[in-house]
Amino acid sequence: MRTVTIADVAKHAGVAVSTVSYVLSGKRAISATTRQRVLDSVRVLGYHPNAGARALASKRAKVIALVLPLRAGMNLPVLMQFATSVVTTARQYDHDVLLMTADEGADGLHRVAASALVDGLLLMDVEIHDPRVPLLRKLAEPSVLIGFPADPEGLTCVDLDFAHAGALCADHLADLGHREIALLGAPRVVYERGTGFAERTMAGFVEAARRHGIEADARPCEESFDEIHAAVKLLLDERPGLSGLVVHNEAAAGHVLGALRILGRRVPEDVSVVAICPDDIAERASPALTSVLIPAEDVGRQAVRLLMAKLEGQAVPESTLLEPRLTIRESSR
Repeated sequence: MRTVTIADVAKHAGVAVSTVSYVLSGKRAISATTRQRVLDSVRVLGYHPNAGARALASKRAKVIALVLPLRAGMNLPVLMQFATSVVTTARQYDHDVLLMTADEGADGLHRVAASALVDGLLLMDVEIHDPRVPLLRKLAEPSVLIGFPADPEGLTCVDLDFAHAGALCADHLADLGHREIALLGAPRVVYERGTGFAERTMAGFVEAARRHGIEADARPCEESFDEIHAAVKLLLDERPGLSGLVVHNEAAAGHVLGALRILGRRVPEDVSVVAICPDDIAERASPALTSVLIPAEDVGRQAVRLLMAKLEGQAVPESTLLEPRLTIRESSR
């Protein structure tokens, strides 16, 4: 079947080609009756405007890049929640999304920006000292970071307030009367890269414990059951008085509960467990986990809205931090 053209739509609707163009672009007022007739023809014929022609006319590609390098220690299901939110929100603004998964650093950003393939960039997996930041400050294309580098000046960043999230978990356990607590965080490689969300969660947890005057331990945690079992056993051997545990590692949450059972510790009778994770992970666990939500959908939606505002030349805040929310379930007392 041949591609339906704007001329076909005009003929079907009984109007000039220019009228169809004005209806679709919104650049000139058209009577409601004529506009509806054109839209009906578009729907009946299945017409889709040519992306290349639209880009030339508007000087916009109508595409944004989501830079999401797939690296060791990243939880793919959670990343896809972010990506899905970005894609669905971008479509509401008539934009498609180019997903960049190769770990190309600043070179990849420069290549895509120079190609004029995209109107703007969204970046994830932001490091404390992210090597991409200097280039972002120079690029003509607007950008938004999902995450915060050490120096966010001149950038637009959005994320969950992970420092507050870590503190909220420690506060909850302290308020329950626990005097010795620990955090099992992301895999070691995530901290070795200096990934912002992991570093800030751990720092917030440790600082809150210090503020409450209770003992706290914070360490990385790998993702396989054998490694998690060994880590939990070592933690309990080193800290026999441990009664509160925070898990900031989506892949490890269920395995931590399993390891505690094997080691003869009941949850929450012997050890209270709190997780920082999406609600579906917390609710599927047995017992259901008290948790701080990672709001992937909200963060992705906010990031796209900020980028679209920048594309329209609107002023936006440099920093947007989403407040963490703790939901108490069966795993803490």
